[in-house]
Amino acid sequence: MQISWWVELVVRPGCLDEFESLTGEMVASTRVESGVLAYQRFIGEDRRTVYAYERYKDSDAAVAHLVKFAATFGERYGSLVTRKRFVVFGDPNDALRTLLDRYGATYHRPFGPFRYWG
Repeated sequence: MQISWWVELVVRPGCLDEFESLTGEMVASTRVESGVLAYQRFIGEDRRTVYAYERYKDSDAAVAHLVKFAATFGERYGSLVTRKRFVVFGDPNDALRTLLDRYGATYHRPFGPFRYWG
């Protein structure tokens, strides 16, 4: 089952250019990962609020991404932004939930018995 999330971040004052550079590195690194279906960033009109949208083939692909992300970018990323919200969509397995819990994630399972697409 696919897993996706939406993360709301606030860029620390004076860090936008550095965060944009880091984001470029993260995009290039993630582009070659298997099972990543979407990896996008959006910035609010205030030029401080950044929204991350990510979607993965399944929990295993998301776990692989998070492990790599933490080892490669975690410390620098944490020094540039504050995480306000981390909303997960899907039904993550236990390994993924353990990793996501560290980020204060909230979970939302598919609604109803419907066959969704997309």
